Amino acid sequence: MDAPYAIEMLGITKRFPGIIANDNITLQLRHGEIHALLGENGAGKSTLMSVLFGLYRPEEGVIKKDGVPVQINDPNDANALGIGMVHQHFKLVECFSVLDNIILGVEPTKGGFLQKDAARKKVMQLSENYGLAVDPDALIEDITVGMQQRTEILKMLYRDNEILIFDEPTAVLTPQEIDELMVIMKNLAREGKSILFISHKLAEIMAVADRCTVLRKGKYIGTVETKSSSMEELSAMMVGRNVNFHVEKKPARPGETVLDIQHMSVASRQHKKDAVHDVSLQVRRGEIVCIAGIDGNGQSEFVYGLSGLEPLKDGKIFLDGKDLSRSAIRQRSILGMSHIPEDRHKHGLVLDYSLEDNLVLQRYFEPEFTNKAGFLRRDNIRTYAERLIEDYDVRSGQGPVTAARSMSGGNQQKAIIAREIDKDPELLIAVQPTRGLDVGAIEFVHKKLVEQRDAGKAVLLISLELDEVMDVPDRILVMYEGEIVGELDPKKTTQEELGLYMAGAKRDEVRA
Repeated sequence: MDAPYAIEMLGITKRFPGIIANDNITLQLRHGEIHALLGENGAGKSTLMSVLFGLYRPEEGVIKKDGVPVQINDPNDANALGIGMVHQHFKLVECFSVLDNIILGVEPTKGGFLQKDAARKKVMQLSENYGLAVDPDALIEDITVGMQQRTEILKMLYRDNEILIFDEPTAVLTPQEIDELMVIMKNLAREGKSILFISHKLAEIMAVADRCTVLRKGKYIGTVETKSSSMEELSAMMVGRNVNFHVEKKPARPGETVLDIQHMSVASRQHKKDAVHDVSLQVRRGEIVCIAGIDGNGQSEFVYGLSGLEPLKDGKIFLDGKDLSRSAIRQRSILGMSHIPEDRHKHGLVLDYSLEDNLVLQRYFEPEFTNKAGFLRRDNIRTYAERLIEDYDVRSGQGPVTAARSMSGGNQQKAIIAREIDKDPELLIAVQPTRGLDVGAIEFVHKKLVEQRDAGKAVLLISLELDEVMDVPDRILVMYEGEIVGELDPKKTTQEELGLYMAGAKRDEVRA
């Protein structure tokens, strides 16, 4: 007789107002396998995993562990059954240290006193065993997103979980960190852990998963063995049509300079050394310039300085000849700067506002949306939001009045992209614009960036995705330790050469 499945989810149905997120879905996870869950943004993947982790209770269906039906009413029940989850948007306490976050809820105590030394020892041992280097004393608010991801994984390992759910684990990682994570996942599976892996990235699924279950619009489409499948087949199952993986674009025809940055420096919050040091660059009309680099090399601080989220320590920023170096964020927006931020929750959306209010966040004061008496023109806002939702295929349970918080990560991202591009900016700063998007949506966003370029706009792309860096821009600038260390032509360079620049190996050649 065959061994029972590690986890079985049979006939799971979960409803929210206006939407059936999971419609009679069945998923079976074997012991020691990596099982990928694939689907478009809003297909119901995260909802299904949240049901398994006890964050939601399904209206219908049964969950079995090792062949035995179980009740999972909350995450404590899930943890007791050995189920752990790394969420797409991390569940970390920002003002706590890495160590405090890992042990939170399962703190070791003796006589009522916290025994941190034993916990630290176990965390450092796990960190070493699995190649998850962290600083246990660093505050979450001070560390990179990649480091926060490692903290979440250590949180699961610290609790000795045997069913590990990874919800979009690579959406925020650098290519090098992704390779490391793939190795870690394979090692965990080899040790007998069973892994459920939600991803939009087909190459990763093909590289690491044993089987793949595909969902579309809340329904189960099928489960395939990855060895006997292809990326094209999976993408067609996922979006219901064939997807073009290559960006179609004509040669660029750059015009006059739109963005001119001169000797810009931004202080670091963590070190005495500047996060961005003496950066000068130009972006012209009709071109896409990409800043590439390994995460944590000053790209975030560069964008904060450029968009007004952080003050400049030194240097000047000119947009169409106007000096914006000390301008407020709203002033920069009015003068033609749009910003798709790296962290959609922190800098992109007000999560408790409705979708329509988020779509007019930077324009609500314009006469179209506010009358002379200072009251919002609600009908106009609704009409405008409905148009953007239609044009950008933003999926939400209740349309314009949906709370942004309740939408899937990918649809939150689409809403931000719609808002920023529809402002008709002179300069579009797009920071990891396809993070957490499915292949169909990535194809759409890349098309929009190229449309902006062809309409004579300047596009500054900041990306950690090597495929995107090689495929989308007309020029690549490499940032290493807060400095621009090289300019490359994507048509003439290779991923290997780009990797050497990103790792700083070519820095001395550039200086020479």
